[in-house]
Order: sequence, then C-alpha cells, then structure tokens
Amino acid sequence: MIKRSLKQMAEMISSQDVMITFSETLITGVCIDSRKIEKGNLFIPFKGEHSDGHKYVEESIRKGAAAAFWQKDVPNPPLHLPIVIVDDCLVALQELARNYRKQLAVKVVGITGSNGKTTTKDMTAGILGTQYKVQKTEGNYNNHIGLPLTVLGLHEDTEIAILEMGMSGRGEIEFLTKLACPDAVVITNIGESHLLDLGSREGIAEAKLEILQGLKDGGLAVLHGDEPLLMERIQRLKGNVQVETFGRNESNDLYPTEITQLENGNRFRINASEIEFELPVLGTHNILNALASMLIANYFSIPFGKMNEGLAGIKLTNMRMELVEGKQGEKIINDAYNASPTSMMAAIDLVSNLQGYQRKILVLGDMLELGPQEEQYHQQIGEAINGEKVDLLFTYGTLGGYIANQAKTVLGSERVFAFTEKEALIQELKHHVDNKTLILVKASRGMRMEEIVTALQVN
Repeated sequence: MIKRSLKQMAEMISSQDVMITFSETLITGVCIDSRKIEKGNLFIPFKGEHSDGHKYVEESIRKGAAAAFWQKDVPNPPLHLPIVIVDDCLVALQELARNYRKQLAVKVVGITGSNGKTTTKDMTAGILGTQYKVQKTEGNYNNHIGLPLTVLGLHEDTEIAILEMGMSGRGEIEFLTKLACPDAVVITNIGESHLLDLGSREGIAEAKLEILQGLKDGGLAVLHGDEPLLMERIQRLKGNVQVETFGRNESNDLYPTEITQLENGNRFRINASEIEFELPVLGTHNILNALASMLIANYFSIPFGKMNEGLAGIKLTNMRMELVEGKQGEKIINDAYNASPTSMMAAIDLVSNLQGYQRKILVLGDMLELGPQEEQYHQQIGEAINGEKVDLLFTYGTLGGYIANQAKTVLGSERVFAFTEKEALIQELKHHVDNKTLILVKASRGMRMEEIVTALQVN
C-alpha cells in the first residue's frame, strides 16, 4: 500500500495546505471509514447526504490515523492536527491514486463486462499468481471510489494488478481506465444490465469499449469474439492495440474444442493446446471467462502447460456459482450476487443439465435495471424453463412474479410458487428439500437472496 510522507502526498495532489510541523509524518495506507482505521492511515472524510466524515477526523487520529484530508468548504478545520486541506476530498483521493499509479512499475489488467467480470478477475489472478506477485480488486471496489482505493492499496513490489471496472452510465469506464492506465484489458461480454441507464445493448457496448481509452499504446484488448456489437466497433476504435478474441466459435483466437461438465466444475480442451484443463467452477459459461483469463496469462508469458496449476487454486468471490450444502443435505448453488437475463439463462441451463439429483428447484428473484422491457425479460425466463429438467420453481419479488406466471405454461400451476415475502418463501421451500435436491438461488444483488441460502443452512 502507499507509503509516503504527508508532504509528498500533498505534492501528489497539488495541495500545499499542510502544516509544516507535520510535513514529514509518514502515511501508510488510506481509509475512508473511521471504524476501520489502522495505525498510520490517511483518513479521507466524505460529505454525504446524511452524514459528514469530517466529524470523525479527530476521532480517527486518536485511533491511530497519522493524518487526514479536510475539504476546504467545511468550517473549523483542526489546524492543530496533521491535516491536508483540499478542494474536494473525492477528487483528492482520485488524484492521489492516479499519481501513485504513475510511480509504480506494476503492470495493470483492466476487466469489465456485463457479466462475469468478477469471476474473470478471480481466474486471471489465479493463473497469473503462479508466476507473479499479484493483487486484485477485492469485493465490489470497482467504481470511482473503490478503484482508487484499490490502487492505493497496491504494494510497491506488486508485479501485476487486476482491476475490475464497473459502471452504471457513460463516461464511468473512461474515467476508471484513464486512472488505471492498463497494459491489457478484457471485455467479458455485452448483456442487458444497465439498460435502464444506457437504453440499448448498443449503448452498453459503447460504454464498455471506453476501457480502450486508457489502454497503453500497443497494449492488448481481449474481447468476446462471438459478440457482433464488440467486433463491429473494435475495427474503428482499436488504433495501435493488439486484439485477441475468445468465444465458442472457431473464428476466435481461443475457443473450446471439447467440454465435459462435472459435478463440481468442468473439464475442457482448447484449440491452442493439447492439454486437458480442469476448472473447479460450475457452469460451462464460465469456461469462456477462463479463456479470457488464459489469453491474458499468455500475454504475460505464462505457458498453457502451467495454467492448470492456476485454475486449480482459483478462489472466487462469494455468491458466484458457489456450491454449498443445506441443513437437510440439499446442494445449493448460491449465485445470488447479481443477475441479468443472460446470466440467469446460463445458470438455469447449468442446473437443467447437472446429473445425479432426484429433484431440481429454481429459486429466482427480480432482475433489476433492465429498463422498459423488464417485464418481457422476466417472462422470457419463465418461458425458457424446461419442465422435464426442472421440478419446481420458486420466485421472489414483483418482477419475479412475471417469471412465475409465464413458467406456469410449461411447469403447470402446481409446480410454481410465487412470493413477495421472503420468509414465506423460505418456509415453503423447506418442505420440498432433502439430500437428493439441487437448488439454484439467483437474482439481482438488491434482492438479497443470500438470506434464503443462509436460512436453508442454519435452520
């Protein structure tokens, strides 16, 4: 993590408003939450609608913070303490991260996409970690606050940083990529998330391709080659950029030639190697995420023969195709972190084709931020459920009700249960599970479907 004197930090953000008596104070790391202060941290307070972090500056320094920023429009700065007065605390955080990035020798991989970016980040870190010292975005620190904090958390001897870049509207990826200055980037796919803000899949593609604007000259862009919206646009945007593609089609640089779905993952072969790879992650769609990671690893001179080692040790972020066991011995696929029509269909397809279970249950909730066609997208999910491969459907939420209503045409009313109260769903669901049951739990993050998984595990 960043280690600089207070004077050096002030210079990095072009602020000279630091008391000279404190200029040599050594800062170790940055924190924006006064409850999580560690000794030597720089505390950065933010002004919110309901609270103001400046109220906690003195407390944070008492807890061990070495110094703090102070926004100049906030009255009564504690000038007796080591503070740096800045125009805007958020801008100062971002500028500090931007200049720290410039001072590091680290190589950066930027990853975005509608679905799969966190899984691809985890896979890329796993493979690159077999040869390099690697750090990656933790949790959901992938926005205009989280990414600067991730950059400032990089150690000076880190060789490769894998940075996830999220967005909700135009211009956000451009800002993040220009701050991170990646050496290589990945766009996992173009889905339907953020249709509410961007209006169309074409708009989403344009927004994701903003990641190229910060890519270093001659750097690598890894794209989902089966997506026409990406391939059409890359021809006019790429400039001096290397482009490599992955996908199912043989027109791609990297594609699977053989896939075997296992109980706890997948086994697959690719066109570029004779090696058989094993991926301990459920869902054949995750093989595509692995291919993107493999192209990045190959760019950084890791041979295909070493990649199985990295794939075997992958540690995915929680609630992404996470296989857990319930109290009755039932197996639960916890994919509750997020959902879009594309990822929902992929998860349903996975459950439909897994063998060895007497009963399969889908527990699906609302998919959010889909715009004016949200009802239609939910109805399409219901229509697509295979009544011969799925036994029961439980839905949660108002939009989930559209899945349920449409699914009744293929499953019948007696096999569909629709709820708007989570506790009622949980109690009914428990009556239908045993140690021969497989359950998929999936919805958008705002639905907090992990509460259903927890209830099945503890009660």
